[in-house]
Amino acid sequence: MFAVNENYLSLSHDYLFAEIRNRVEEYKKKHRGKEIIRLGIGDVTLPLIPAVTEALHKAVEEMGKKETFRGYGGSRGYEFLRNAIAENDYKKRGCHITADEIFISDGAKSDIGNLQEIFSRENKVAVCNPVYPVYTDINIMAGRAGKYDSRIDKWRNIIYMDCTKETNFLPDIPKRVPDMIYLCFPNNPTGAVMKRERLQEWVDYANQVGAVIFFDNAYEGYISEKDVPHTIYECVGARTCAIEVRSFSKKAGFTGLRLGATVIPKEIKRKGITLHSLWERRQETKYNGTSYIVQRAGEATYTKKGQRQIDEQIGYYMRNAGKIRETLSELGYMAEGGKNSPYVWLQTPNHMKSWEFFTYLLENANVVGTPGVGFGMAGEGYFRLTGFGSREDTEKALQKISALPL
Repeated sequence: MFAVNENYLSLSHDYLFAEIRNRVEEYKKKHRGKEIIRLGIGDVTLPLIPAVTEALHKAVEEMGKKETFRGYGGSRGYEFLRNAIAENDYKKRGCHITADEIFISDGAKSDIGNLQEIFSRENKVAVCNPVYPVYTDINIMAGRAGKYDSRIDKWRNIIYMDCTKETNFLPDIPKRVPDMIYLCFPNNPTGAVMKRERLQEWVDYANQVGAVIFFDNAYEGYISEKDVPHTIYECVGARTCAIEVRSFSKKAGFTGLRLGATVIPKEIKRKGITLHSLWERRQETKYNGTSYIVQRAGEATYTKKGQRQIDEQIGYYMRNAGKIRETLSELGYMAEGGKNSPYVWLQTPNHMKSWEFFTYLLENANVVGTPGVGFGMAGEGYFRLTGFGSREDTEKALQKISALPL
């Protein structure tokens, strides 16, 4: 008789954003006709830029002609896109990353979830708290989390690095030594950033203890401050300890197209085995490559026209985020983020719990956000709003929130 992977039974019943969706749908059934303003999930709302749609049309035409049709593209991805990434995201920033160290995928979330497969189940995992839920869930699925302690809402084998107001929402080096460290900066959900000097400390630490850093760089395109690194490879020694995962979803609006890239330098080795070779073997077995059409669209984002159009879109979202932070601060909320990230992290008023404030906003302003506790217990008493909505919805939501008594 077959058996199931019982680690899945240890997961919370609903993924955070599925729970939000269910609660909103239940509210809508009881209040038909109510306009709901969604500033919760981090999905983009602006259409694809013209440079991308032009590249898509051209690639579709190529696929419809015998002389330019393409079949399997290879598990690493097409060289034209890997070269564009190596040149624009790394070489221009003084970082030595070659095209054959870049693997194209259908999105950062897939790679983050799959990368753990090439690591031992016995490895100790460190995550920030609050944290993007995927980092924890994938290691629960793999059996690395140990037993769940309901008293503190933590897994015994996971090392939690609390990111609180007292730490400026940045993690400190943990007392327990991890083998796998997950970092995301600019951060989801808090919007915090890690300056170059602080990130260098993490690289030095990882090399010292023999750990690997998974650096989720999904929000790099939103960085505005000079001393915030655009890649972990700006730090000395990162090539021997860091895997970087990049996304086209937030930077170029590819949430509906799906495109990402993962960098694994060939210097990361354990007992003479390179992680690069393990990941390449994994991809060759389990992945047939990202669509040629989508990869051509990704290449278009690196043209001068594409970069200009993307900058305009990012500016639109960041003006939304800045307006959210500014308005909330004027209303008396403690609000962080919205400067190098599209997310604003606010402290709930009157000591409300995160889900309590979710319900309060939904019922009294018809605005949907994300409860901070959904990202971990250190997020209790906090709430995330996103600048990814339309300008009209953002302004309308802020008007309604402004009318609420604190």
